[in-house]
Amino acid sequence: MGRTVALHLIVGVLAVLSLFLVNAEDPYLYYTWTVTYGTVSPLGVPQQVILINGQFPGPKLEVVTNNNIILNLINKLDEPFLLTWNGIKQRKNSWQDGVLGTNCPIPPNSNFTFKFQAKDQIGTYTYFPSTLMHRAAGGFGALNIYHRSVIPIPYPAPDDDFTLLIGDWFKSSHKTLQHILDSGRSLPFPDGVLVNGQTTTTFGGDKGKIYMFRISNVGFSTSLNFRIQDHTMKLVEVEGSHVMQNEYDSLDVHVGQSVAVLVTLNQAPKDYYIVASTRFTRRVLTATAILHYTNSHTLVSGPPPAAPATAYHWSMQQARTYRWNLTANAARPNPQGSFHYGMITPTGRIIFENSAPLINGKQRYAVNGVSHVSPDTPLKLADYFNIPGVYSLNSIQTVPSGATATVGTSVIPCSLHDFIEIVFQNNEMTMQSWHLDGYDFWVLGYGRGQWSEAKRRTYNLVDAFTRHTVQVYPNSWTAIYASLDNQGMWNLRSAKWERQYLGQQLYLRVWTPTKSLANEYDIPSNVLLCGKAAKLHP
Repeated sequence: MGRTVALHLIVGVLAVLSLFLVNAEDPYLYYTWTVTYGTVSPLGVPQQVILINGQFPGPKLEVVTNNNIILNLINKLDEPFLLTWNGIKQRKNSWQDGVLGTNCPIPPNSNFTFKFQAKDQIGTYTYFPSTLMHRAAGGFGALNIYHRSVIPIPYPAPDDDFTLLIGDWFKSSHKTLQHILDSGRSLPFPDGVLVNGQTTTTFGGDKGKIYMFRISNVGFSTSLNFRIQDHTMKLVEVEGSHVMQNEYDSLDVHVGQSVAVLVTLNQAPKDYYIVASTRFTRRVLTATAILHYTNSHTLVSGPPPAAPATAYHWSMQQARTYRWNLTANAARPNPQGSFHYGMITPTGRIIFENSAPLINGKQRYAVNGVSHVSPDTPLKLADYFNIPGVYSLNSIQTVPSGATATVGTSVIPCSLHDFIEIVFQNNEMTMQSWHLDGYDFWVLGYGRGQWSEAKRRTYNLVDAFTRHTVQVYPNSWTAIYASLDNQGMWNLRSAKWERQYLGQQLYLRVWTPTKSLANEYDIPSNVLLCGKAAKLHP
């Protein structure tokens, strides 16, 4: 009898534990997206664009921290296609990164199911095509990650939440733009600026209420200044970091970057201009939207507010005011400042210098003298299957050498758990924007001229915030710290897509000889195979 009672007790405990484990698993969200061509007129001229489920821009992906995303992407274009998830860390899962170094592109009339988790992130992100010049045709959209109810946010819950995808735009098709680049020429100046795929749109709210504006520069090449007529903006989040809540009249948002601001509707009830205009350009392109107060019968009046008259110096000074909110929680219930980056000694330093060489008479872009070309076999597959001849680990130097630029497949070897200092040195007269997949990083500082070790005295080692895309001003440098705690093959690239397409990118191979699922997930069962891996089996 005692044994029977004990057996029932054990069964009962196991049942409770089983129920607990089932309930403890994070929710799964399922999506099916179909990619097609369509015709719209964003600048008043009919042109072919890329639609996702018939939408331009694509569907807004709204999830909660730690949600598991299962997204079946069906490619109905006439070219291979991929999406990358801009700013999503893909913890231990570079197999889902959606770039040519990690994934085979999805062939026409085929599909691939992405499986990833919005792990320990809250914030404003985007997705966009990573193949060819598809980004110039659309296929981009918002990816907003909201906090779990058990994790407080360090600002009052807004009364509504608006997403604004701002960016420059061309009237020419993506294939025409690709032909220009393939022929060795640079792209022309863009034809306009769009807000959510339009030249004008309206956002409405009630007087006295607070609204969040999630602003992302999904453009091709141009920094934008964002402002709202007669309203200030309280900055609360930058690419997943809760920052000190300073107020601004306008914000510079560089290519690939995202910010979130709170706006209180505290003016007279009428309509006001929302403005996005190009920065650091001889000819200024402007898009306007409308902020409409409920029951307003007064249209916008007067000229739209102007961007700051000064440019690079003003923008750099503004960037230095962005600081981490050390008292706020992150996506997990621990203070963001508990990991004291400023007291860690870097294990190494890398200096990346961008350049714009002519190679074989054609315009290319390079990093440390190497203009990257993607092989037919993704680097990640070459690693997994030990395929020789796809890339080498001495293909690019970690400091600029001044040698004549060449083309090559650029991979830098790094060890898992390295803590590295990266300096982006820009000796050109153009604005640069750099993005690192799989990570966010601490932005330590900006400066004019050449970086030197003496510049470390200007670093912010107290409350620098983290982000995934950072700007580098003309004839200037930007320094970051990156904690390489995410194993995989990770793309470091120019966010300005002409430069990325023509070689201004590379890969960090973050590796350890210890094979463990605690470090990296195994190859997915539905992996696409191509190149030298086409006939192999996972």
